[in-house]
Amino acid sequence: MSLAGIAARIREYPIAAIFEFGSVLVCLLLFAGTFVLLSTGAPTGRGDPWLALIGVGVAFVLFWTALVPLYERTL
Repeated sequence: MSLAGIAARIREYPIAAIFEFGSVLVCLLLFAGTFVLLSTGAPTGRGDPWLALIGVGVAFVLFWTALVPLYERTL
C-alpha cells in the first residue's frame, strides 16, 4: 500500500486512526516503563511507579476488551 493510500485511509477514519496510533504509543510506553522499572530493581515500600504502570496497563486492556466491543454493539 502506498503512502497516499495510507493517508487516504487515515482521513477516511480519523477517530479509528487516533485510537490505533494511541494504542501503539501506549504499548511502547508500557514496554519502556517496564524496562526502566525492571532496571531499577525490586519495588520497595508501596511501589507507586509499579502501581501506576499496572494501572495504565489495566485501563488499556479494559478499553480494548470491554469498552470498544460495547460501543461496536451499539452501532
